Amino acid sequence: MDAAFARVYHVSSTRARQRATRDVVHAVFAVWTRSNGRRGQSPPVQLVAVIADTHLPRGGRRLPDGCLELLAAADLIVHAGDVASAAALRELEALGPVAAVHGNVDDEELRRALPARRVVEVERARIGVVHDAGPREGRHARLVAEFPDCDAIVYGHTHLPELGRAGAVWILNPGSPTERRRAQRRSLIALEVDGRGLSPRLVTLP
Repeated sequence: MDAAFARVYHVSSTRARQRATRDVVHAVFAVWTRSNGRRGQSPPVQLVAVIADTHLPRGGRRLPDGCLELLAAADLIVHAGDVASAAALRELEALGPVAAVHGNVDDEELRRALPARRVVEVERARIGVVHDAGPREGRHARLVAEFPDCDAIVYGHTHLPELGRAGAVWILNPGSPTERRRAQRRSLIALEVDGRGLSPRLVTLP
């Protein structure tokens, strides 16, 4: 995990940890945007934590501390499916607002409660969300066709993170914060949304 995120673990109270995490996320994004030549940008408006494929509960598995702190600091949690259980979804909802879709391993209660696909509006940005985007070949084109007029599209299922572009549209896969499989690290995405656009950043976990 980035050292900047690790430093917030030393803050004692829950509220203070949440404020510190958000401050660090915004500071990291400020450095990132300056280094990429984006000057004069106003402070970010909304922080969206994007996750997928949590697969909880399973034995003693739990969300890593760094993931929990970013989720708690976010204005919105977007989950791209395979939460696995309604109990796990309720735990996420205790951290903040959640917009989720169901995946292929989600229990019957989640399948009844959650759509297979949805569009979330954050500020003026439209974010499409689906679990399984199908085969890799032609994936971007299919997603753009399935979610017209979206600024970003989030998918899961593969457990492989992606921060890609299809023209002007961000194609995002946060990987998994609990089960990396073929990915190098467990991960999620911190997505900054302001009046000028979207800035996603992959956050890796130990």
